[in-house]
Amino acid sequence: MIITWANGLARHRTGRLLAAVTGIALAVALVAALGSFLTASKATMTQRAVRSVSVDWQVQVQPGADPNSVLSLVARAPGTHAALPVGFAHTSGFTARVQGTTQATGPGMALGLPDGYRARFPDAVRTLSGSSTGVLLAQQTASNLHAAPGDTIGVRFPGAGPRQVKVDGVVDLPQADSLFQTVGAPSQSQPTAPPDNVVLLPAARFAALTRGATGVTTQIHTARDTSRLPSDPASAYSAVTGAAHHLEARSAGTALVGNNVGAALDSARQDALYAQMLFLFLGVPGAVLAAALTAAVASAGGERRRQEQGLLRLRGLRPRQITALAALEASLIGLAGGLAGLGIAALTGRLAFGTASFGASAGTWSVWYAVAFELGAAVAAGAVLIPALRDLHTVTVADTRKQEDVRRSRSPWWMRYGLDFALLIGSWLVFRASSGNQYALVLAPEGVPSISVSYWAFLGPALLWIGAALLLWRLTLLALTHGRPALARLVQPLTATLAGTTAAVLARRRRPFARSVVLLALAVSFAISTAVFNATYHQQAEADARLTNGADVTVTEPPGAQVPRTAGTALKISGVRHAEPLQHRFAYVGSDLQDLYGVRPDTIAKATSLQDAYFAGGTAHQLMRRLAQRPDNLLVSVETVNDFQLSPGDTVNLRIQDARTKALRTVPFHYAGIAKEFPTAPKDSFFVANASYIAKTTGDDSVGAFLLDTGGTNQQQIAAHLRKQLGTRAAVTDLTQTRGTVGTSLTSVDLAGLTRIELAFAVLLAAGAGGLVLALGLAERRRTFAIATVLGARPRHLRGMVLSEALLLAVCGLAGGALIGWALSEMLVKVLTGVFDPPPAALSVPGAYLALTGAAAVAAIMAAALNGVRGSHRPAVEELRDL
Repeated sequence: MIITWANGLARHRTGRLLAAVTGIALAVALVAALGSFLTASKATMTQRAVRSVSVDWQVQVQPGADPNSVLSLVARAPGTHAALPVGFAHTSGFTARVQGTTQATGPGMALGLPDGYRARFPDAVRTLSGSSTGVLLAQQTASNLHAAPGDTIGVRFPGAGPRQVKVDGVVDLPQADSLFQTVGAPSQSQPTAPPDNVVLLPAARFAALTRGATGVTTQIHTARDTSRLPSDPASAYSAVTGAAHHLEARSAGTALVGNNVGAALDSARQDALYAQMLFLFLGVPGAVLAAALTAAVASAGGERRRQEQGLLRLRGLRPRQITALAALEASLIGLAGGLAGLGIAALTGRLAFGTASFGASAGTWSVWYAVAFELGAAVAAGAVLIPALRDLHTVTVADTRKQEDVRRSRSPWWMRYGLDFALLIGSWLVFRASSGNQYALVLAPEGVPSISVSYWAFLGPALLWIGAALLLWRLTLLALTHGRPALARLVQPLTATLAGTTAAVLARRRRPFARSVVLLALAVSFAISTAVFNATYHQQAEADARLTNGADVTVTEPPGAQVPRTAGTALKISGVRHAEPLQHRFAYVGSDLQDLYGVRPDTIAKATSLQDAYFAGGTAHQLMRRLAQRPDNLLVSVETVNDFQLSPGDTVNLRIQDARTKALRTVPFHYAGIAKEFPTAPKDSFFVANASYIAKTTGDDSVGAFLLDTGGTNQQQIAAHLRKQLGTRAAVTDLTQTRGTVGTSLTSVDLAGLTRIELAFAVLLAAGAGGLVLALGLAERRRTFAIATVLGARPRHLRGMVLSEALLLAVCGLAGGALIGWALSEMLVKVLTGVFDPPPAALSVPGAYLALTGAAAVAAIMAAALNGVRGSHRPAVEELRDL
């Protein structure tokens, strides 16, 4: 009997089975693809965090300890690949006599590097000119001294007097911040910037030059075996932190570990949790939607299934046998849909990422595929088996002969109790709390192994999504119940004399029609929110890179260099459209030293992007105009406004160095607005003022940097040309280079990988929600069309009835989905503020993709409608006999 039943299902219910299999396949494929991608992303974050560090550990030898004993201890520690001692010595100044002039600098550092250091730590030092061995001068120091390879410089060590050395090469120190850290000090006590004056010496030369000097210390620079770290950044962080603490415990106070690799993983673990947040925010709704689509497909044939169940009961089948038949149908759908979904996921991975595992290891990849398959089986059971069991226990044989709308006359329970309004109010309350000041979705205390996530923030978008869907359901039911006259007038152009009948049919079938509208709206809102979030994220990632670099290409002059504005003319090489000078000074407000940027208000926007979100108290254009109209106006950071209780128009006295006397001079400014962000500026405290006013009051119009506009093209080529032209006289950075370095490890994994999967499935879900449910609903109404034909309805009337329903579904579903998607996008971006740096001023809307999604949904609906029209042309007598 079971085999016969299965054959009958396959022959006569092929469309219903395939539609249900499609829904299961989409749910399984989405979960398998996103889960595998998430795991692979976390592993990539760990790998990139580890690779970003040139020296894994800097072990500081404590005063009075024997460096050789500490070196031996570090070398024997489990996981140590290499350990080399590096000498650190403070210098009181550098001097150089070049081309008849003497140049002098302030204090700095000298390092003693052992043989083989560059080979063991290749990313710690980068050669710019001259030899890669011997006495190496940092680029900034060479610029300050006007020194080049072959020149002789003087180095003064406290307690040892001046020493003369010949420069062999000029180098860059890419990770100078970590190299010159204060080992063991908290982040707030670390130096604000690495020393400007640095010389690298061979270990033997260093020992000879620093003999008798004070302030000489030793660090053990260590390369660790990171190949066996866990793939998850949080677990890897715990592992390396534990290893560092174990070494400190064994050293008995003779060593402190500067855990550079731990610091990198500390940042990566927070990014990994944000990636997990995105998976939950953007991925889970897709899986839920696919499951809902399957349930809707199954319920479209629910009435026929109940009639078949009643017939089986009349013929004497026991409930256990009927349950077995329902379980068979659920198993067939779950098995076929699960296997198809895994195949789709593997194909997606192969096409989008080059591998079916999405880059994840075999173990994690197989786990996610197994979880997705089990989810598909659960959805199949929930959509087919559970309704069958419910009907078996609650519906009599006589009830199975009645129409569903006759059996169900009361409103759904959630409408009677106002659940939709309660959910929307709850969503608003959660959103207010989770988007308030000082709220953090991910909390990762520095140096603490544990990391926490405020998962309750998910309630806001989730309640909005569900509440808005139920509200749309309510409105659709109310419109179809009480708006029949208006509906009849609306469909009359297509149905002519059958307008009233069409309106009555829609009102009678208001429940399945409302379900179809809501399903389509949810699919469209999912596509909109995912696409808008992705576009906004990339917009702000680009804004972050431009803020950090300043412009397409930025030429930064060394501190103290007297570079006039006219020097920008030499930078206008082929491809450079505009060169904007930017002053950079330092100024005291009270006892606080802050960066001061002098701009030309009328032309600064020609070279860089100034978003309104960067400012408060006016738009970017308005505040630049205020600086131009009143040169002594000043833009101040939020922190300074709060610290000094400033009000608009207040006088702010800054102490700036006078170029003529070299003494600090008090210069009055007037507070005119807030600058929260500014190109090349730090993220905490700084000032923005009119460059002409600064030059007039200090007697110095020298430029700190030139912002070059290349029109967004050929940035790397232009930067390379300028580096060759300028040599070591200035630092040249381009937007492409900065884009790869300023982003978090979340950015480096590329959110587009996640959203490519999301957006592809969103289009399929929108098409399925619009077309599959309508097609199955029309197929179940062949008897209605046949009776209408017998009563005299013409083919054009039937075509009008079908097209009217399809157009109403498309309009209501797309409009409702657009509204829900807009609200959900606004909430997602606000709740996930931590992902965006800087926060966006406005959402970025990808019009092309949204048009494609809408077109796919409309095309699927029209295809289903046309197929229904074609089916209605079958002879009525033959149709009634088959049914």
